[in-house]
Amino acid sequence: MERDSLATLPNVLSLSRLGFAAAFVLVKGHDARLLLIAAAGATDFLDGWVARKRGSVTKWGALIDPVADRFFMFAAVCSLLFDDVIGNWQYGAFILRDFFTAVGFLVARVVPSLRRVTFVARMSGKVVTVLQLATLALVFLAPPAVTPMLWLVAAASVFSVVDYTRALYVAGYRV
Repeated sequence: MERDSLATLPNVLSLSRLGFAAAFVLVKGHDARLLLIAAAGATDFLDGWVARKRGSVTKWGALIDPVADRFFMFAAVCSLLFDDVIGNWQYGAFILRDFFTAVGFLVARVVPSLRRVTFVARMSGKVVTVLQLATLALVFLAPPAVTPMLWLVAAASVFSVVDYTRALYVAGYRV
């Protein structure tokens, strides 16, 4: 199989989160949604681990993984908002980092000196994703813990946005 092929096990694992996102919207049971959150978290861990272990890191995978993460999170949080499980401010706290990351990506494509900068996952972004998934699970397992966790998600999101912005700024000077 070609190195930049879309059909690698890590990419299939990442793409599975798109199906989990659709399922999250369609199912209403707490247990089913918890299972989908666990599956999304497991595939998020496994896709990167398998790619590194097998030496099958691809450009496609580097694009698909974060898009699948964001798509799952957005679908899950929108579902919870529409089902009146979370409020507007909680919705905002969940997607804060994702909104600013999307804006940053667009800015990086508009600014000529940043167009050739390669985006790579950073630990701060991975921490936010883990916190987001854990908080999603807490919505069903321990609702009173959601608000403090969302404050943690928001703080980690701000740190992550600053971290990615700094990394992009530094990389822009190297290109």
